[in-house]
Amino acid sequence: MSKVTLSNIEIIEIPKIEDPRGNLAVIEKDVLPYQVKRVYYLYDVPSGAYRGGHAHKKLYQALIALSGSFDVVLDDGAEKQKITLNTPNKGLFIPTGIWRELENFSSGAVCLVLASEVFDEDDYIRDYKQFLDFKNQ
Repeated sequence: MSKVTLSNIEIIEIPKIEDPRGNLAVIEKDVLPYQVKRVYYLYDVPSGAYRGGHAHKKLYQALIALSGSFDVVLDDGAEKQKITLNTPNKGLFIPTGIWRELENFSSGAVCLVLASEVFDEDDYIRDYKQFLDFKNQ
């Protein structure tokens, strides 16, 4: 049974070191509430396209807009929320049991994903009705 709600979503401040030559953001130690086991990024997403459209049974993720901006539509089965990511020193922590869709990618947007698990197709819930069934177990 998944009791996770949108109240479990949080924006994580990524420590940054400011320098006139360029800023440096650092993710280490306990910046994220989990150990990162997989890193990937989305880029060159065509205008009008969306990504995501799934939830996870056990995987945690943090999404970071390294460049540009995009919207993340979050759904806990009872309510929805849209969050715009547009700065590289803020990450969006998404726990298990939250449906997510990414949309409205700006030109040149890059979305970095830091995942708590390696890829496992069995961890994905790709059908919205199955997601609602998962939430109501």
